[in-house]
Amino acid sequence: MPGGCEAGRVLWLFRAAWFALPVTLGPALAHTLEHTSAPVTVVAAALAALSWGTGLVAMLVPRSVSLTVLRAAVPAAFAVAVACAVRAGDGVGASEALGLTGTAVPVGLLFGVSALADAFVDGSSYGDERRFALRTPLALAVGPAPLAWAATVGPSVAAPLLLAAKAWVPGAVMMGLAAVLAPRGADALHRLSRRWAVFVPAGFVLHDPLALAEPVLFPRRMVRAMGPAPAADADVALDTTGGATGLVIELVLTEPVTMGVRAGRGEPEGRETDRVLFCAARPGAVLAEAAQRRLAVAVPPPTTSSPA
Repeated sequence: MPGGCEAGRVLWLFRAAWFALPVTLGPALAHTLEHTSAPVTVVAAALAALSWGTGLVAMLVPRSVSLTVLRAAVPAAFAVAVACAVRAGDGVGASEALGLTGTAVPVGLLFGVSALADAFVDGSSYGDERRFALRTPLALAVGPAPLAWAATVGPSVAAPLLLAAKAWVPGAVMMGLAAVLAPRGADALHRLSRRWAVFVPAGFVLHDPLALAEPVLFPRRMVRAMGPAPAADADVALDTTGGATGLVIELVLTEPVTMGVRAGRGEPEGRETDRVLFCAARPGAVLAEAAQRRLAVAVPPPTTSSPA
C-alpha cells in the first residue's frame, strides 16, 4: 500500500544516515578527543560505539521499544556534534560541519516524518492488525519530553566520563542520579512510543496510556463513522488528543461507552460518551485504512464562501 511504501523508503534513508555516522560524526569526535586523557578517550569512544550499535540494532528491528531507544540515541548523537563544534570554538572546521549535518539528518527524519513513527509502531503489531502512531501533544513535546530525555541520557553519559577523568565525587553523584532518573526518564519516553490507534479484525482500538486507563476496543458494529472532527462536536466529544496539533479525527459510535480517562496524576475517571476525538500522526493514512477495512468514513461537506 502507498503508506507502507513511503514508510519503507524513509526507514531505509534513516538507516543509511545512521549507518554513516562513524564517517560523518567520527572525525569531529576524534578531533575533540585529541587532547583528552587516554581513559577519557577510551570511555568516550566506547560510549559512542555502544550508542551507535544499539541504535543500528533498533533500526533493523522496528518495534515500539526500538522507537524509544532511537528517541534517546539520535538526539544524543546530535548533542555530541554540537558539543564538538562548541569545543572547537574558533577552530570549527569541515569535520565539525560534517558532524552537525550528519547527525541533523536522522534527527529531522525521526521527529519530522510521521511515516517513520508509524513504521516502528506497526512493527509491534501481530496478525491482521495495523497500528498508527498518535501525535505527541505539543505541551509534552516542548517540555516534559526533552526533560525526560535529559534525565535518561545526561547522567548516564556524564558519570563514566567523569570517573574516567578521575573526578570521583561528581562522577559518583552522576552515578546516583543515573540510577534514580534514567529508569523514570526511559519509562516516560516509552509511554510516548506506546500511543497508537490500531485496526483489528474485531474493530478499532485506541491505545493511549497517557489519556486512557487501558486500551479500549470499539467493535465494528459500534463504529458508526470516522472522519475529520467538526468544530461543533468539540464540546460534546471525549477529547483524548491532549492538545496535539494537526487534524483531529472523530470516532462516532452507535451507542455510548464508558472509558477510563486519566486526569493528571489522580485515579482514572469513568466517562460515558458516543464520540471520541484522537489525533493520529498521519490522519489520512488512518482514514484510508478505515475505508479499506469497510468502516464508514465521514467526509465533511465542502465549505461555501458567502458573497461579499
